[in-house]
Amino acid sequence: MEVQSKTLDEIENTKERENMKTLEAALFVSGRFLSMPEIISLTDLNPLIIKDLISQLKEKYEKNNSAIAIVEKSNLWKMDVNPEYTYLINKLATGETEFTKAEQETLAIIAFKQPIKQSVMIKIRGNKAYDHVTKLTNLGLIKKKKEGHTNILTLADDFYDYFNATEKNPLEERSDKKLNIDSPEEPEE
Repeated sequence: MEVQSKTLDEIENTKERENMKTLEAALFVSGRFLSMPEIISLTDLNPLIIKDLISQLKEKYEKNNSAIAIVEKSNLWKMDVNPEYTYLINKLATGETEFTKAEQETLAIIAFKQPIKQSVMIKIRGNKAYDHVTKLTNLGLIKKKKEGHTNILTLADDFYDYFNATEKNPLEERSDKKLNIDSPEEPEE
């Protein structure tokens, strides 16, 4: 009987290690915050097992003083680089990225000028900005809200998560100043 129980423990440990690797791979590959239903559909694991494995992964990375961390926000989970290593991300971002220089410039203008009318963005950046806006919207980095014959463009919450930015819209702090979204000029002081 002792041999059987030892074998069962080994089987359970092997299964748990395999589940851990599956969860780790799902979090790594996604590169974004995942909800519990998304994790379940990616891993085919039970939610109770997933919660336990997430705790174990967090502990593993903390214990090993890893540059990787599991970040939890509003019942969403993501594998990310520890904040002390974000300088590496910034270095890499200046090299080859998933965004062209033109897309980065379009995103920077939206971030700086938000809220901005899409028609104004097109005047500033040219017709290629339509493609940029579509890509950035599909990635969840910006939001479009229909207004008249155009859209109002603003940053989405995923923008801050994607770029590990902690400060939300700095223009919100200037609530006493009205933004003119009809023209590309700076808001009046």
